[in-house]
Amino acid sequence: MPGCNPSPKELKDAKRAFEKGLELQKKDHAPEAYQYFTTAARLAPRNVDYVTMREMARQQLVSDHLEHGNDQLLKGKQVEALAEFRGALELDPDNEFAQQRIKEAIHEWAPQKSLAPITVVESEELHINPKELQNEFHYRGDARTLLEQIANSYGLVVTFDDSVITRQVRFDVDAVNFYDAMKVAADVTKTFWVPLTEKQIFIAADTAENRRKFDGMSMRVFQLAAGNDPKALQELVGLMRLIFEMRFVVPQPQQNKIVVKASQRMLDAATEFMENLDQSRPQVMLDVNVYEIHHTLTRALGIHIPNQFKLFNIPAGALLALGGGNIQDLINQLIAGGGINQASSDSISALLAQLQGQQNSIFSQPVATFGGGMTLMGLTLDMASITASLNESTVKTLEHSYLRAAQGDQASLLVGSRYPILNASFAPVFNTPAISQVIQNNSFQAAFPSFSYEDIGLTLKAKPTVNASQDVSIDLQLQFRSLGGTSLNGVPIISNREYNASIVLKGGEPAVIAGSVSQSEQRSLAGIPGLSNIPGLSHLVSTNNKQEDDDELLIVVTPHVMTEGKGGPSEVWLAY
Repeated sequence: MPGCNPSPKELKDAKRAFEKGLELQKKDHAPEAYQYFTTAARLAPRNVDYVTMREMARQQLVSDHLEHGNDQLLKGKQVEALAEFRGALELDPDNEFAQQRIKEAIHEWAPQKSLAPITVVESEELHINPKELQNEFHYRGDARTLLEQIANSYGLVVTFDDSVITRQVRFDVDAVNFYDAMKVAADVTKTFWVPLTEKQIFIAADTAENRRKFDGMSMRVFQLAAGNDPKALQELVGLMRLIFEMRFVVPQPQQNKIVVKASQRMLDAATEFMENLDQSRPQVMLDVNVYEIHHTLTRALGIHIPNQFKLFNIPAGALLALGGGNIQDLINQLIAGGGINQASSDSISALLAQLQGQQNSIFSQPVATFGGGMTLMGLTLDMASITASLNESTVKTLEHSYLRAAQGDQASLLVGSRYPILNASFAPVFNTPAISQVIQNNSFQAAFPSFSYEDIGLTLKAKPTVNASQDVSIDLQLQFRSLGGTSLNGVPIISNREYNASIVLKGGEPAVIAGSVSQSEQRSLAGIPGLSNIPGLSHLVSTNNKQEDDDELLIVVTPHVMTEGKGGPSEVWLAY
C-alpha cells in the first residue's frame, strides 16, 4: 500500500497518471481526469502539484453537478436534479449549498398542504352580562364621564369611538337597571352602544355610518397555519383593517390567531377573504451573472533626434585630459614644469580628485571642437534614440450566483471585499514619570487602534414579486463602491455609484439590468516644435506615448418562478 515514502515505481506510475489526467482535462473529460489525478495523489501524497490538481478537478466537478442540478430543477425535473445534487455531495460531503438544494428539491416534489386560515371560534351576536342592580344617577358634567360612571356602576368597561363628542349634559334618573340607564343616557348624549365582550361595551356617535359599521357586532377567531412568522401575521392584520375598514382586529401571535369583531356582513366578507387566502408565497430563483472586463494598453513609438547642444571654451589642461592622455603622464609633466610640488602630497591628491570628477562632466559625452588657442571651443549633442514598446493586458472575471427569495422578501448579493479604515489610534502625547518608566522598561502596551470596515465592490439587492400573469416584478438596488485615488487626512475617499429601478420579466427571461463602461485615455507627444505637427514627418522627429484603460461591467439577471402561490379569487363582494 502506498505511503508517505513511495517507491520509484510508484513515483513513475503517479507521474504517468498525472500526465494522463492533464491530457483528459484538455479534452474536457473532467470525470476521467479527476480519477487519474486521484490516483496520482494517492501514489505520491507529498507531491503538492498532484494534490492541488486533484482538489481543483474535484471542485470543478462539484460546481458542474450543482449547475446541472439547478438547470434540471428549473425545468421541473426533480428526479434528475436530486441525482445531480447527490453527485455533488458524494464528492464534497460538507457542501452546505448542495445539502440545501436537496432539501428544497424534496420539498418541491412533496405534496403541498393548504395554508389558508380557518375559523375556529364563531359568535353570531355578542352579548353582555351587567350586574343586576337598580341604581340612581344625578349628574351634571361631561358626556363621556357620565357614560363611564353608568357602565362602571354595573361592572362594565367602556371603549369610546373618536366620533363621540365631548358635551355638557344633565342626567337625573331613579331606580333603573343597566339597559334603561344606557337607553336614556344614549338619547341625552346622542350616542349608541354595542357589546364587545361580556364585560366591555363600545360607544360611538349615533350616525347612519356608525350604525352600519358597528350595530349588531359579532366575533370570529381565525387560526393561521403553523410556521407563520409574526411579521406575516401583522401584515395580514393590517390588510384586513385597510380593506374592510375594521377597527377590532386583534392579533394573538402566541396562539397564531386573529380575533375579528364586526358586523355580520363584514365578518362574512372577511371570512370569504380569509378562506380564499393561501399564505404560501411564491418562491423565485434569481440567476445572476456579473461580467467584468479590464483592458490596459500602453504604447510608446517614435524617434528622438538630438535637439539640445552645449557650447563651451576648453582650457588647454582640460583638452589634455580630454585627449585620453594617461593621468600619471600628466602629473609628471606638471611636476617637470613646476606646476605642482612633488613633495606636496596634498596638491597631487587635489589634482587626482579633480580629474576623477571629470568622468561625470560634459567630457564624458561625444564632443566636437573647433577654433584654436584661447578660442578653442567644444560642442556637445545629446544622444539619438528609437522607442518602440507595447504592453497590453486583459483581465476577464465572471461571478455566477443563484439567489432564492420568497415574494416580497429581499435577497442580497455582495461581490468584493471589506476594506479596513483607521478611525482612532493611541499616542502618549502627555508624558508623566510613570509613562516614561513603563516605556523605558518595555512594559508599555499601547491601546489597540479602532477600525471600521467598508464594503468595497458590488452590492445587489433584489425584491421579487410574482404577478397574476406569472410575470416577475423585481425591485433592484445596485451599489458600486471603490477606493478613490485620493485621501483626506490619511483616510481614503470611497467613490459611490447607485442604481435603483424596477423591471418586469417573464419567467426564464434574461435581462441586462446594469452596464457600466469606464474609459480612460492619455496621450503625450515629445519632439521638435513645428516639425512634430507635420503629417508623416512627425513619426521621424517625435515620440508618441498612448495609454488606454477600459473597464466594462455587465449584470444579467434571469428570474425563475420555483413555486407558485395558490390563492383563490381576489374579488370579495359586500352585500347591503
